[in-house]
Amino acid sequence: MRTRTKICGIGGVEDALAAASAGADAIGLVFYEPSPRAVTIRAAETIARSVPAFVSIVGLFVNPSVAEVNKIRSSVPLDILQFHGDETPEFCEQFGCRWIKAVRVRDNNDVQQAFERYRAASGLLVDAYDPRLYGGTGKGFDWSLIPANRPLPLILAGGLDSDNVARAIEQVRPWAVDVSGGVEYRQNDGQPPRKGLKDVSRLNEFLREVDRVNKTH
Repeated sequence: MRTRTKICGIGGVEDALAAASAGADAIGLVFYEPSPRAVTIRAAETIARSVPAFVSIVGLFVNPSVAEVNKIRSSVPLDILQFHGDETPEFCEQFGCRWIKAVRVRDNNDVQQAFERYRAASGLLVDAYDPRLYGGTGKGFDWSLIPANRPLPLILAGGLDSDNVARAIEQVRPWAVDVSGGVEYRQNDGQPPRKGLKDVSRLNEFLREVDRVNKTH
């Protein structure tokens, strides 16, 4: 099975085109104002117009209102909705659109319960737990907490970069991997990423690693 890739936290047309050219299956647009990677509706419209055919556009939301989701969907052609907060299954299902649910993992019960609770989703995204943040932490977590029995496609996120993504795919065998901070620009190695600004060389290296592992399985 080929592991798919999503590049999240896209902030501009240049980064969207770089992700698509490098072979990403999807890009993620963040519609959560507290996030440093958040985009406006106008910016998202411009980015969406630049995305070539067969690259999915995912809209990331955190505890939005129904009106907020509908307003954005009326302007931005989102293919998939990603709910990264405390949304109920009933909330996620009401938009007549494919959706995925993110869960922050503390123990294996978190993942197992999410598989059951959000069984109508098109996929379950597993990310590192942080009591203050709804994702985008750049932190990893213990992949052994992910159960082998998966009734939904599993999307692995949390602290991925070109150094560990091959190992992640080999160990977890996810449907897709999701990266944001791991392909962002750094002034120097060891420095934190400049959130929202992708580094083309890091992005290409990440996707080459995914492609390399895919070719061996």
